Amino acid sequence: MSRFASTVPGCDTWSAHCRIPRHRHERAYAAVILSGGYQESGSRGRYRVGSGQVLLHRSFEAHVDRFESQGAQILNLLLDEGPLFELGFVRDPDAIARAAEKDAAAAARALREQLAPVEPPLADWPDLLARDLLEDPQLRLDEWAERHGLTPAAVSRGFGKVFETSPAAFRAEARVHRALALMAAGGASLAGIAAGTGFADQAHMTRAIRALTGRPPGYWLRSNWFKTRRMGSSISKA
Repeated sequence: MSRFASTVPGCDTWSAHCRIPRHRHERAYAAVILSGGYQESGSRGRYRVGSGQVLLHRSFEAHVDRFESQGAQILNLLLDEGPLFELGFVRDPDAIARAAEKDAAAAARALREQLAPVEPPLADWPDLLARDLLEDPQLRLDEWAERHGLTPAAVSRGFGKVFETSPAAFRAEARVHRALALMAAGGASLAGIAAGTGFADQAHMTRAIRALTGRPPGYWLRSNWFKTRRMGSSISKA
């Protein structure tokens, strides 16, 4: 059995008040919201999205989805490359859906032509903590809690309720994604990447990358499949 959730290109319809527990996708993909709305709490923060918005996911990201009172219809499109940003907006999502029914290349062009980045608001302290963990892979959680007038236990409990993972695990995963991005960019040694991304040493990074992706760092350094998935917005339909 695969350790990753499958990403099937095409439209999915989700009913009101349902929830998809935390799961991880191996492939990068775009989720175009055609109607309704939902909340996604994942590896790069929490997003509250509605019709016309697009969630862009990198390879190996994890998230939990919670659907609102009206449910949602979502078009999933596989990405050939990792996205530059996490949240975008398109003027005519139905046009992209119609194109995807017939021609993946046309759907890719329609998405590229329409897609514009959106800066998500930070609604509360779990959003703020997620952002700070992503920006600083060596953030001290006890110090962060004290600065924001919270106890470490309250931080762990509240963050876990939103993201279905602990702040420490979220921080560790952010380190892995930062290391993978540097590997894809090329030009740095594994020891240098480990030191620059907050790992204790190269062996520590190797264990963490293998645990998240199922493969060691050397595999990703040699993999053309991985190296071609740099920042961009090219889309294909599998």
